Amino acid sequence: MATLIHRPDGPLADGAVQLSSTTPVLSGGRIGVLDNGKPNARLLLTRAAEGLAGRIGGHLATVTGKGAGANAATACTSQVLETLSKEVELVLTGSAD
Repeated sequence: MATLIHRPDGPLADGAVQLSSTTPVLSGGRIGVLDNGKPNARLLLTRAAEGLAGRIGGHLATVTGKGAGANAATACTSQVLETLSKEVELVLTGSAD
C-alpha cells in the first residue's frame, strides 16, 4: 500500500471565498446560554453571546445551568430544555478544556 503525503503549504484555492450571511435569520433574536459545567464556561459563553447579540441587534435573554446536580458529563434536565425552547431562538453551549 502506497503512502500519499500532502504538502502542508499546498495550493491555495482560486478566487475569493464569500461567507453566507446569518444576520437576517438571527436579527433581533433572543440568545440563551447553557452553562455546561466546565470551568469558566459560563463566562466564556456569556461574553460570546453578548458579542453576538450586539452584532445582530438581539439580546441575551437567559443564562442557565443544566439543572440541579448536573455536571460537565451529564445532560441537562428536560425542564431546562423546555424553558430554553420557549425563551430563546439560539442557544450557545459547550467549551473545551
